Amino acid sequence: MSQSDSSPPAKTSRFPLPKGLEGAPLIYSGFRFDVCTAQVPLESGGTAERQVVVHPGAVAILPLIEKDKLVLIRNRRHAVGERLWEVPAGTLEPGEEPIETARREVIEETGYKANTMEPLVDFYTTPGFCTEKMHVFVGRDLEHVGQNLDDTEEIEVHIFAWDKVKEMLRKGAISDGKTMLTLLYYQMYRVEGVSP
Repeated sequence: MSQSDSSPPAKTSRFPLPKGLEGAPLIYSGFRFDVCTAQVPLESGGTAERQVVVHPGAVAILPLIEKDKLVLIRNRRHAVGERLWEVPAGTLEPGEEPIETARREVIEETGYKANTMEPLVDFYTTPGFCTEKMHVFVGRDLEHVGQNLDDTEEIEVHIFAWDKVKEMLRKGAISDGKTMLTLLYYQMYRVEGVSP
């Protein structure tokens, strides 16, 4: 084979890949995520090709104004063509710990600084094809310092009583998965005191 016939080594994701997918060739690199393709072993002894969205991870924050009041945002989501009720959230920046991202994002999106930030739960958002792990925090002792939105963000800030939020959940007004999980997990394990 001549030098001109050889291909350069395939690039891989700039974000960490899980065990077994190390070095998987990169097929797309976007602003917030990469896509790699990998041959994965099957229990039958064969292999199958999988495309994997490689994501640096993210955070979500439940900002509590008082014991029975919280902050939600109304966020325009172009991918689904809707404005959704959500807890504030954001993507980890390179070298940033999740709690640092949570502190930054709650200010940017809501205008409130959380003087106390407590871990609540971690979960994979869509493990069928994506590596994104979301770290959820509860923000307390809030202090209003003003929003600091990116130019592309369209976010409204609203304060709700817990009873109103529970009604919104029951009626399907909240359809964002991370928000539903955050609210229900907090309600069950922190408010009602059920042992996890």
